[in-house]
Amino acid sequence: MDRIRAAADSVASSLVERFHATRSLSEALAKPLSDADATIQSMADASPAKWHLAHTTWFWETFLLRDHRSGYDRFDERWAFLFNSYYEAEGPRFARAARGMLARPSLDEIRGWRGHVDAAMAPLLDRPELAPLIELGIAHEQQHQELLLTDIKHAFAQNPLGQAVYPQTLRPAHPKQSVGHRDGRGWREHSGGIVRIGHAGPDFAFDNEGPAHDVLLQPFALANTLVTNAEWAEFVADGGYRTPALWLSDGWAWVQGEGVEAPLYWRDDRWFTHEGWAMRDPQAPVTHISYYEADAFTHWAGARLPTEFEWEAAAVGCDRAAGNQLDTSGTVEPVGGTALFGDCWQWTRSAYLPYPRFRPAVGAVGEYNGKFMSGQFVLRGASCATPRGSSRASYRNFFYPHQRWQFTGLRLARDI
Repeated sequence: MDRIRAAADSVASSLVERFHATRSLSEALAKPLSDADATIQSMADASPAKWHLAHTTWFWETFLLRDHRSGYDRFDERWAFLFNSYYEAEGPRFARAARGMLARPSLDEIRGWRGHVDAAMAPLLDRPELAPLIELGIAHEQQHQELLLTDIKHAFAQNPLGQAVYPQTLRPAHPKQSVGHRDGRGWREHSGGIVRIGHAGPDFAFDNEGPAHDVLLQPFALANTLVTNAEWAEFVADGGYRTPALWLSDGWAWVQGEGVEAPLYWRDDRWFTHEGWAMRDPQAPVTHISYYEADAFTHWAGARLPTEFEWEAAAVGCDRAAGNQLDTSGTVEPVGGTALFGDCWQWTRSAYLPYPRFRPAVGAVGEYNGKFMSGQFVLRGASCATPRGSSRASYRNFFYPHQRWQFTGLRLARDI
């Protein structure tokens, strides 16, 4: 874990430094994994750690080296079929649900490919006209670092031995939040009005974060803290998973059909972490919950989920580097606090839809976000697995309402 912290804490001011810091962090996250660890795939939504290392390398080789370095030859022409994710413009690809069958290339071979691509990228990193695409590549790899962490956690949780992914993780030094209760928490109020939403300016953002536009908000308040494990245990004990009146129709069908009785990774008074099974911390934010669960809890608590616009309005001016994120505490688990960022992604009640006048980027990279704007909900903030440099107020994460293997939690909202 010390190696992970050192890689993530490296100060990278230039694009060249940030490229190498990002690539190094991916290597550090995978360092403790054997070839077998890095090959397994526990479900169709997750991918093997080895695939994440390869796919991010495919991205650099395809969209930078192939397209912008004259005379570059692919490391292995066959691998593009294996490690393309969803880019239709790049041709056919290996089935997502079968990625765990890719015993070859080996983890060491993929590491060799990564080193080859890193070296080949050197002449491109100082070309100003490529800076936006390099920024996208860095942000893309940071997203896959978080996916690597959550996917390997899900894979290890399937093993009855309950072994640690990252043993002897350092415990956080900053104080945790007090055990919350829905009737006694603090609130941060916002007067509403016309607010500017979305990214604007020269700094990097994904295309789905813009264009910036005006939104009218009614007065509202956000809770100062995330909902905790202790509060969720009250919800469970009070029959929250057995009371249909709390649930959306689709959510109740999901609970009944899947036999859901608690957040993912809960077992009695324990939960599964990157350190293996441990006593569940009642003060830590609840995580690994679906949109359906988050919505049901708000009804039980007499509150609601915020809209994504309310969340962003409240986040303006907040320190996006605050809170428990991947490179701040030495633990890849939620610990709690009063920062708006960190610990877990926060469900909002907003459907993932394009902003007014949204246009996807030109070319294959235009498939990155826009084509997924259907049937999903927006999450805001950042999680304990999010690299600190990739969090910002306008960032729009998105998942389907039943998904919960990511570090997903909630912050209550209410009208005032």
